Amino acid sequence: MRNVGQQALFDDQNSECVSIEDSAKILGVSGATVRNWIKTGYLKVTSKGQVSRDSVENFKNNISGVEKLNQRANKSKKDTHNHESVAVEFLKKAKSESESLESIGECYESSLSDSYRNKEGIYYTPNDIVNDLLSLKNELTGNETFCDPCCGSGNFLVRALDAGFKPENIFGFDVDHVAVEIAKRRIHEKTGYKSENIKCSDFLQLSISKMAGNYDYIFTNPPWGKKIEKTEKELISKMLKAGSSLDTCSLFYFSCINSLNQGGTLGLLLPESFFNVATYEDARVSALSFQIERLSHYGKPFKGLVTGAVGIVLRKQNCNLQSAIDCTYEKKVFKRNGISFHKNPKSIFNISCTADDAEVIEHIYSIPHITLSGRARWGLGIVTGNNTKYVESSFREGLIPVYKGSDITKNGLKPASIYIPKDFSLYQQVAPISLYEAREKLIYKFISSNLCFFHDADSRFVINSANILITEESFPVPMKTICGLFNSDFMNWVFRKIFNTHKVLRGDLELLPIHDQFLSGNNFVESEYLASINIERTSCGTFRIKR
Repeated sequence: MRNVGQQALFDDQNSECVSIEDSAKILGVSGATVRNWIKTGYLKVTSKGQVSRDSVENFKNNISGVEKLNQRANKSKKDTHNHESVAVEFLKKAKSESESLESIGECYESSLSDSYRNKEGIYYTPNDIVNDLLSLKNELTGNETFCDPCCGSGNFLVRALDAGFKPENIFGFDVDHVAVEIAKRRIHEKTGYKSENIKCSDFLQLSISKMAGNYDYIFTNPPWGKKIEKTEKELISKMLKAGSSLDTCSLFYFSCINSLNQGGTLGLLLPESFFNVATYEDARVSALSFQIERLSHYGKPFKGLVTGAVGIVLRKQNCNLQSAIDCTYEKKVFKRNGISFHKNPKSIFNISCTADDAEVIEHIYSIPHITLSGRARWGLGIVTGNNTKYVESSFREGLIPVYKGSDITKNGLKPASIYIPKDFSLYQQVAPISLYEAREKLIYKFISSNLCFFHDADSRFVINSANILITEESFPVPMKTICGLFNSDFMNWVFRKIFNTHKVLRGDLELLPIHDQFLSGNNFVESEYLASINIERTSCGTFRIKR
């Protein structure tokens, strides 16, 4: 049965066209995806902002979910479940004392589709991470309050009981009725206390309305990338004074800080991107204003997610940037101080760095340098929108060779192995042709944890696993020299130690230091460059300041 919104859209028989926004609702995708489908010719434009109703109907009935493009872009339709009916079923089980809590929780969690988890940002915290993150150094007096704003089925709440918090002083919030009921039962079965402090409520909404309460300890795993309308996120961000950090992880960070008593302790499990991606800078700057106690990297604990998980524990009191922070990365434990993060570009928390590594990073940024920021043009490789339809493995008339990210190596460029039609109007996204046809340019591998560049002087075209960079004419370092610098072992080491990502992002490249006073001519010699900036390679393949 169609919902009311869709019914209203389809029942207007007098209209032969439909708006882009309504088309998105009909097809269950974003407006941006609809615009991409217009570019690729799947949907027909009738007038500004309007699409032919026939083309929408044809797409929905005959194309959607068939071609690779639509399967990827419309993935929210795949692997779905009727959450209302699932919730009703498990709510009955959760309230029935004859049902095993453990089996209910496991079955409920496994019943949630990947698309629902993605939409709601739900990733349940493994017990070993809960136990490690919520490990208190100080003895409790017995009257401290504890809160998990996104409590789910109660793993942090149960851990708080084990840590010594009284059940009547434990509070929890979640928007999932089933999870809340399971959490309440777990507390009751463990302590005999029937808590009314575990509530089915949206902590973000409570926070902006000043009704979330205040607590001595807050530990939680907030929703990662929960899908919220942009206007709503911007409003919440404004109310919480969260700056430009609009992801739900950032919004929950600020709401938790606002609800934490002075001197209280906050523990959050967050995606690795929170600590090294530019869009979270405002949240990181805020965290550095408090006393950070621990940072722990937990690898990649969530199935289907390529991002790692990092725990942060801080105390709400004025920071001492010289105080030691306990860091754990790949089971190695070392200490850093807040100033070493504060001095990083964009206040990045590069917790894979030891104190010695951080000293090298600080040293090279202290030497006068320039960057690519504002001094280069950038372009994405061609996005066909449907590789199966347009990409061919052998050359024929009418096709042009294109190069993939995997074709780019530090030793040169592999021969082209794929070809596409030269009619660029066919494709979903194409950079200005002048970028591809430039007299010289740098092309680089996009999906990679390492820098891999090639200096192109033959106007080659690249597909979207490779990107383009062209410096402005007045830039003092030749592009061929920049290619050598960025391919060097040292700059790759710097890139990994600061950003530690699996993508080479423009924003990160724009932050790398280029010591132009030591870079002249078209040949880059790494040993000479290292000597100029007073850095030497160690026997174990890392780098240090020459003493």
